[in-house]
Amino acid sequence: MQLVTHLLVAALLLVTAISAIDGGPDVAVLAMTVVLALVYAAGLRLGDRPTLIYAWGALLSLVWVGLVVLTPMGVWLAFPLFFLALDVLPRRVAVPVVGALTVVAVVGFAHHRGSWELGAVLGPVIGAGVAIAVVLGLRAADEESERRGQLEERERFSREVHDTLAQGLSSIHLLLGAAQGQLTNNPDRADGLIAQAREVAAANLVEARRLVRSQGPADLAERSLPEALARLADRVDSPATEFRVDGVPRALPGGHDVALLRVAQEAIGNAVRHSGAARMAVTLSYLDNEVALDVVDDGNGLAVENGGFGLESMRTRITELGGSFALESAPGHGTALAARLPCGDLA
Repeated sequence: MQLVTHLLVAALLLVTAISAIDGGPDVAVLAMTVVLALVYAAGLRLGDRPTLIYAWGALLSLVWVGLVVLTPMGVWLAFPLFFLALDVLPRRVAVPVVGALTVVAVVGFAHHRGSWELGAVLGPVIGAGVAIAVVLGLRAADEESERRGQLEERERFSREVHDTLAQGLSSIHLLLGAAQGQLTNNPDRADGLIAQAREVAAANLVEARRLVRSQGPADLAERSLPEALARLADRVDSPATEFRVDGVPRALPGGHDVALLRVAQEAIGNAVRHSGAARMAVTLSYLDNEVALDVVDDGNGLAVENGGFGLESMRTRITELGGSFALESAPGHGTALAARLPCGDLA
């Protein structure tokens, strides 16, 4: 919009100058046109300095009024000036300024034609209305886009916190609770559980720092996805967790590793906290055109699809990357989770 405004001002100033030369030069109009061009050009270098912008806008308006007094061609510059005022001034100031410019344009037409005409009144008024509607509409669209971006970023951050920090804190809570139960009868076992809790806390601290820096999971910083999943499975004491890889591991498109690791963390965390399972299997499969993650447990089977933030978070991560997510759960028969992501031909 700024570029169009600049081009329109330049074109109208050029037409005004040409009309002043045609039929014998009008020195006053030419001089005022040059002054207006210089003042306008000077404003392009002010940057974001409100006091100077207000002073520049006032000077530009005064020079324009002088041009309107000298020639009817100056009236046509009102239209780009409407957009300029709406663009550089706050809304509470811009709209009254546009109104004042409209009055000057209407009076200018009447002055040069020697009478009041309906078209000369409606033209500037309609032009001002169009400018206000266009600029305010663009601002509203921009604000809505920014708001949506903030909501998406908040949702992404919530998923990251839930899938990392919340999972880690839950694990620490379970480990310390188990350690408390062993303090009297089995102090060595309690010490081991406390050591695991400290290890999880340290890992969680690393994840928190990486999350603040908008970096990927710490487990993927120095190891591959299969290695990260194997490490995740090894840290689970109960249920007994088996991890295996089917197919030949390959590099995956950006974001796939993170999404699959987060899904595995959430699925394993849910099984540990809620399922009462004795065994769990985690399988990562590299197929021709997709990569698949399957997590199956023999727990109570009470997981309900769309029943909580964790399940919705897993689904969102996968579907955002163009994949599919499925959950099967039946009371007394365990839970099976399957996440599929397209990744082209891996052969």
